[in-house]
Amino acid sequence: MIRHFVFFTAKAGLDVERIRVGLSVLTAIPHANALEVAVNRKSDPISSEIDIVVYGEFQDDAALSAYKGHELYAEAIRLVRPLREVRLAADYNTSEATTFPVR
Repeated sequence: MIRHFVFFTAKAGLDVERIRVGLSVLTAIPHANALEVAVNRKSDPISSEIDIVVYGEFQDDAALSAYKGHELYAEAIRLVRPLREVRLAADYNTSEATTFPVR
């Protein structure tokens, strides 16, 4: 399984709700096992730059590619790109994740 994270900041801290609404269209794309869009709680005392988080779980690379190729993905980009300043993305395969202390 692939876990997919995308972090967004709003330009000048504005339009956070509009970004959340624009990204919410992603939840209608059928290729994800799970997909969530949330406003960052900003509860970490060291880092509070991120405004919105997208989290998804995909069966494999084909499902992630199909998700990114869906017309609603393009719609979300159209809605959100003008409102956001930073977009950071990370994906990893859960079968390759470390789940115990490494010595």
